[in-house]
Amino acid sequence: MRLVLWDIDQTLIDLRGAGRDWYSRVLADVVGITMEGMPPFFGRTELAITSEVLKAHGIEPDEEVVRKVWAGLIAVSEEAMPGMAGGGHVLPGAAEALAGLASVGGAVQSLVTGNLREVAWHKLAAFDLHHHLDFEIGGYGSLSAHRPDLVAHAVEQAGFVADAVIVIGDTPHDIEAALAHGAVAIGVATGRFGAAELHDAGAHTVLADLSDTPAVLKAVLHD
Repeated sequence: MRLVLWDIDQTLIDLRGAGRDWYSRVLADVVGITMEGMPPFFGRTELAITSEVLKAHGIEPDEEVVRKVWAGLIAVSEEAMPGMAGGGHVLPGAAEALAGLASVGGAVQSLVTGNLREVAWHKLAAFDLHHHLDFEIGGYGSLSAHRPDLVAHAVEQAGFVADAVIVIGDTPHDIEAALAHGAVAIGVATGRFGAAELHDAGAHTVLADLSDTPAVLKAVLHD
């Protein structure tokens, strides 16, 4: 059996711009400020992003404020669900890859994502991609600012050994998090980073996208 840990944004779906819009709304509602800047999201965790955003606006990111921001993000993402598919799209082959792994067996599918767990659910359910994923054993962005910690948490929750774990994502952060725990790293060049950058980060396999389902299954269910 393999434990397959998927990233979400720019790996399974493209919702670029949504995160910035949601933060802008939440900062105005929760802390009463106008957002003036946003750090890069790519491959980072929600704890890291929220802390940096607050600091950039002169607000100490203590636990109470961070939790309020997260509650706002969860509420805003849930409110956005009915129209989310109209503001983004499923990336090529994502639905088929998830279904293909489920149909052939041999893999437990979950997530390692910078998103909060509730936001992850809202995003994937909005695009009907949630059916084959175990949301209980994933690693989410509330756990740590350090992405490898998310992989460690998911692996511990699921009870797998490192060489039976596959991490699939679109950034060098995903690759580095996998390698930090001896997991197999599969890069998908559907985000900001190209195939060469993912190879240079140490990915065992790099796919242009997920559209070739047999290639995805082969990369995941390796011997």
